[in-house]
Amino acid sequence: MPIDWFTVGAQLLNFLILVWLMKRFLYQPVLDAIDARETRIADELAQAAATQAQAETERDAFRLKNQAFDAAHAEHLKMAQAEVATESERLQRLAREAADTQAARQLQTLRNDARDLNAAVASRVQDEVFAIARQALQDLASSSLEERLCDVFLRRLHDLDDSTRAALAAALAASPTTALVRSAFALPAAQREAVTAAVHAAFSTDVALRFETAPSLVSGIVLSAHGQKLAWSIADYLEALQRGVGELLKSADESGASRQAVEPARPLQPDVEPQPA
Repeated sequence: MPIDWFTVGAQLLNFLILVWLMKRFLYQPVLDAIDARETRIADELAQAAATQAQAETERDAFRLKNQAFDAAHAEHLKMAQAEVATESERLQRLAREAADTQAARQLQTLRNDARDLNAAVASRVQDEVFAIARQALQDLASSSLEERLCDVFLRRLHDLDDSTRAALAAALAASPTTALVRSAFALPAAQREAVTAAVHAAFSTDVALRFETAPSLVSGIVLSAHGQKLAWSIADYLEALQRGVGELLKSADESGASRQAVEPARPLQPDVEPQPA
């Protein structure tokens, strides 16, 4: 059978036209749609990946923030606990110091009260003892005892040291009208003459002496002139002993030391001291 090349050419042309038409109106739009969908899917995947990466970044940042917050919270809690412990220790120390101070103050108050009471009792006992001693000596004193004491006074006057003799001589010379001799009992005329002669001899003066009685002397004789005094009496011994006891009690009260024995006064020693004119 012979080939109809016209028919073959027409059919080939029709096929090519069909292929072009299919490509132009069917295949190409499908390809474009597929490309557009792939592009959209790729964009969406990229956006999703970017979103996921951002989410992971934010998650890591949030985790770091949480870790930092937890660390800061733990540090603040540790510091707060340390401050609470320090403050508690300080308050306890202050409470102990306040309690110790209060206890020491109360103890000191008790000691002061006890010391004041002991001092008051000791002073009262001291005053009572010396008052009883003075009263007893006053009750035992007599004119015969005064005469004996006058003899002792004359002997002491004769044995005066140079400084005491000079001080009394100057006082008698400065104011001869103030020369006064006091005794617990009135001296007899003979005793007065003996005292006057002894004074004139001891101080090389002819001053006139004025005699008075002073029961408070508790046995003794006192010569005074122009602020100077030569005294010998049992009352002076008692007063010196009382002053010594008082000073010892005061010293023991201030230092807290135990009381020491009072040194007894040496008997029959003349005493020269200023006396208001």
